[in-house]
Order: sequence, then structure tokens, then C-alpha cells
Amino acid sequence: MALLSIVLPSYNEEQNIANTTKVLSEMLEVAEIEYELIFVSDGSQDGTFSEIQKVAADNARIHGAEFSRNFGKESAIFAGLEMASGDAVVVMDCDLQHPPESVLEMWELWQEGAQVVEGVKRNRGKEKLGYKLSAGLFYKIMSKLIKMDMSASSDFKLLDRKVVEVLLILPERNTFFRALSFWTGFRQEKVYYEVQERQFGESKWSFFSLMKYAITNVTSFSTLPLQMVTVMGMVSILLSLILYVQTIIRYLMGMAVEGFTTVILLILIVGGLLMLSLGVIGHYIARIYEEVKARPKYIISKVTGNNRDREER
Repeated sequence: MALLSIVLPSYNEEQNIANTTKVLSEMLEVAEIEYELIFVSDGSQDGTFSEIQKVAADNARIHGAEFSRNFGKESAIFAGLEMASGDAVVVMDCDLQHPPESVLEMWELWQEGAQVVEGVKRNRGKEKLGYKLSAGLFYKIMSKLIKMDMSASSDFKLLDRKVVEVLLILPERNTFFRALSFWTGFRQEKVYYEVQERQFGESKWSFFSLMKYAITNVTSFSTLPLQMVTVMGMVSILLSLILYVQTIIRYLMGMAVEGFTTVILLILIVGGLLMLSLGVIGHYIARIYEEVKARPKYIISKVTGNNRDREER
């Protein structure tokens, strides 16, 4: 019988672990699907891993790991993929905002031959206006920069074992899971869902964390910002040429050439473009620096359940 692995990245989700385990286990057992649940505590500051240990003690199908510190959701996802042994692997949020019943739809599509099943949001559910606006801005920026429609995308998806193995052999340390599933090019299907309300706790994402997440993922997946530096340089040169021609014409016509105001504006504009360009280039150099050091994506300090003895990836 085929095995379904469900990877559940968890950060300060102490209140959700037991309920999520109960809901998913009951649903999969009724559907007669062989399964395993893999919780990855991303350096949680509460009792998340203690709760994982409790549910793992009661159910041999539940496994867990705890990072030595917070390495980020991307690292937690890849740690879960590394630990998963299923023929198909679903990645979903621990708070059940990704509806469990959609997992059954994904499973059916996988059995019919789909190798990647994307969970696509119909709406964002009941979220605060500020969060909806910041999330909307985040996805618009991401879609433009990586040339993929990320507006309805999420980390909620099913991957065939072949796809998981491809992702795990990628050498880069800075990964963007949502985009990489598109990049692999395997046969894809979609499942549409509505975001559910959290029963416990609040979202860990803020406007600033989303923007930081966007910058990190764009520079790890796309070279478009570097190309934009060249475009800005060309625009700056074009504006300078226009101003140069205007100055020569005014001089030949015997008209006074305005000095300080124009020079100051030019210095400010060119200086701003230069600093922005250096910032973009510096960010890419930082990414290269991180890749060259080849430090592990994450460090596992504790494991629970029937896990293989792995402490670093």
C-alpha cells in the first residue's frame, strides 16, 4: 500500500499540535490511507516540541524534529521532506488553515498520475485588513520578479517521491519551495481551497517579515533585480544626455544656464540610483557568500518518533 507523508512546519504552535494530529489521523484512517505525520519545530520558543513528543508517544505514525534555533520555514519544509519516506508527500500548515479535506483530493489526483498537486487559494479567509494588503503586495512583487503567478500560491501542495528527490539533491542553501515546485516541470494539477480560520494562536507573518521573505526568495530564485540595475543605469544615461543637449542648446542661444539647482538634483538622482544598485549587487554577493560557505540549511537538536538518526542537513 502506498504511503502518504504529511510535513507540518511548526513555529510556536503548541496549542495546535494535538488538534492537528487528531483531525488528520482520524480523517486518513477513515479514508484507509497509510500515512505518517512529520512535525518540524523551527526553534519554537514555547512547548511545541513537548507537544510533538506527547502525540508521537501515543501514535507510532507520528515523527518530529526540533531545530537548534529558528532557521525559517523553508528550512523546516526541507527538513520534513528529508525525513519523509512516503510515496507522496504533502506539505501543509500546522494550524489547519489549509483544509485537511483537500489532502484527500490531492491524494486522488496523485493516484491518477499527477506528480505535483498545487493548493490554490480561492480567497484568503478572515484576515486582518493590514495583513491582507501586505500579503497582496508581497505576491504581486513576487509574481512580477520571478515571472510566475504567485497570487494564489501557497506551500500547501502534494509532491510525488520523484519530485521530492529532485528537490533534495539541489545544492543551493537559499531555496524557495513554492517556486521550485513549478520549476521542476513535472505533471501538475490544482486543488482549489478556502483558507480556514485558525483555532488557536495568530499568524506569525507581518508586513516586514513578508517583505524580508520576498527579498530573500527573489534573490535566491531570480536574477531580474540585477538586470534592473542595468536598466536604471541606461535610464540615468538617457536623462543625462537629454539634460546635456538642453544645456548646449541654451548656451548656444545665449541664455543663462541654471547651475546649482540642476547639479544638486543630478547628484541626488544619480547618487540614489548608485546606492540602490550597490544595495542590490551587495545582496546578491551576500547570497553567493552564504552558498560558498556551504553551511547546513538547518541543525536538528532533537528527534522523536521512529526517526532516522540525523542531526544536520
